[in-house]
Amino acid sequence: ASFPLLCFRSALVTPLIFGLLLQAPCTQPSTITQPNFVLLLADDLGIGDVGCYGNDTIRTPNIDRLAKEGVKLTQHIAAAPLCTPSRAAFLTGRYPLRSGMDAVNDYRVIFWNAGSGGLPPNETTFAKILQQQGYSTGLIGKWHQGVNCESRNDHCHHPLKHGFDYFYGMPFTLISDCEPTETPEMDRAFRRKLWLSTQAIGLITLTAVLGRLTGLISVHWKTLTCLAGFSLLFFISWFSSYGFVRYWNCIMMRNHGITEQPMVTDRTTSLILRESISFIERNKHKPFLLFLSFLHSHTPLLTTEKFLGRSRHGLYGDNVEEMDWMVGQVLDAIDKEGLKDTTLVYFASDHGGWLERQEGKRQLGGWNGIYKGGKAMGGWEGGIRVPGIFRWPGVLPAGTVIDEPTSLMDIYPTVVHLAGGTVPQDRVIDGRDLLPLLRGAAARSEHEFLFHYCGVHLHAVRWHQKDTGAVWKAHYVTPIFSPPGAGACYDRGFCPCFGEGVTHHEPPLLFELSQDPSETKPLSADTEPLFDTVIRKIGRAIEEHRRTLTPVPEQLSVSNVVWKPWLQPCCGTFPFCWCDKEDDN
Repeated sequence: ASFPLLCFRSALVTPLIFGLLLQAPCTQPSTITQPNFVLLLADDLGIGDVGCYGNDTIRTPNIDRLAKEGVKLTQHIAAAPLCTPSRAAFLTGRYPLRSGMDAVNDYRVIFWNAGSGGLPPNETTFAKILQQQGYSTGLIGKWHQGVNCESRNDHCHHPLKHGFDYFYGMPFTLISDCEPTETPEMDRAFRRKLWLSTQAIGLITLTAVLGRLTGLISVHWKTLTCLAGFSLLFFISWFSSYGFVRYWNCIMMRNHGITEQPMVTDRTTSLILRESISFIERNKHKPFLLFLSFLHSHTPLLTTEKFLGRSRHGLYGDNVEEMDWMVGQVLDAIDKEGLKDTTLVYFASDHGGWLERQEGKRQLGGWNGIYKGGKAMGGWEGGIRVPGIFRWPGVLPAGTVIDEPTSLMDIYPTVVHLAGGTVPQDRVIDGRDLLPLLRGAAARSEHEFLFHYCGVHLHAVRWHQKDTGAVWKAHYVTPIFSPPGAGACYDRGFCPCFGEGVTHHEPPLLFELSQDPSETKPLSADTEPLFDTVIRKIGRAIEEHRRTLTPVPEQLSVSNVVWKPWLQPCCGTFPFCWCDKEDDN
């Protein structure tokens, strides 16, 4: 009598268990398998440069396809408006001043491969945690987080010391100095002053020598020799670094070895694409993280011949369209290997477009759409609001648009949790896991406040009022545009964070971004009944935030950013540093 009952129970339970097993991958994908991650980060790309964010003249069909097949974030915020600090925050999930990667001075990024500053060894990147979870981790492209600390080959800041198994790319960043035909970009104004000073000292020396020879000036030859020696030493002191920027900074590396010094720019794009696809093919049978950190669309806008003249926006538009093509090639590689449904793809830019980057009448920087300001501006939306797109077929609902405040720092906990890891418990992590929001399980972002820094200076704060959905933003410091009303600092090339080039606001400028995303209509106590309440609330949040900050070594101090010849990566015997191992291959 018990056997039929057992069979009956078995007949009920077996289909139920089978059904639950079938459902599991849909409901909890991260507990069943570790997805692959392909993180695509553009350089200096403005939110207004992409088709799915409103640009109808630059063609970006592959980035647009990602948005169509995934989730588009319309309020995705960089933690800093410049490369080095923004990328430090992206890699660590923490505001850059927590790791010392934001500046107290005007040197706001890593300036030399031979500087001693960089992402500290005690910081834990998401790559390091994924590496511990069994992932193959690769970085292709730009690093810009430092190389060495104390010796030429200690590589204390190198990607392979920060959780990446494989690195191919630039330890520095692309600059116009890397292209011999372009006008030098790095520290241009300072270099001009050095040249003028050198010429002035040389002219004084020459005049003194001629005066002594003609008898017009009574001066000892010993004094003239000292003056000439000083002139020569002054020239050597700066020309040994700035005179060879292309050799010192424009290098390509594979893991710890230098492959090109200086880089051969004609083939850089094809090599980066080849390396990216090769990494996917090599690691298709195990979980992998590919961080493709584009050199596009930073000046000098390296663009291959087949894309030149194709866009309606000159060289910059051509460059963006080529980057979009590269995105398409990577997506095709994912499809070809049958990895589309098991791979989370993310696309973003490290900060807003560079409005001031012009040569004559040529606009070489990006466009930030309806948003005020751009690159280097810590408070205005144009400097920090960037594209943000996620695609994971079958897990993230296709064609979704989310207007909640999110941050590039959110990638850290999101990726770590999906990989089955845990975020460090011994430090503040400012990012929030985005998966509930992306999947539609949560209606609101976990961020109540986001703090917008320019260097170490707090310029603005965003308050996401969750009960009403309002997004308030208070500006305490704003840059002074020049010429007035121009929307950027065209006379400087960059807007400053402090000093005579900024205005301090008391009370702060207040905007309600959901009603005024372009930040054109500042509110006041007369026009906004909640003005005082909002300012008090944000003020208390700043006090609480500052209590979480602890002093750390400044990685971008003058002593850390200056060129140190003993730290210069060199593929020969310093100072004879040149090689082309790609050509040898």
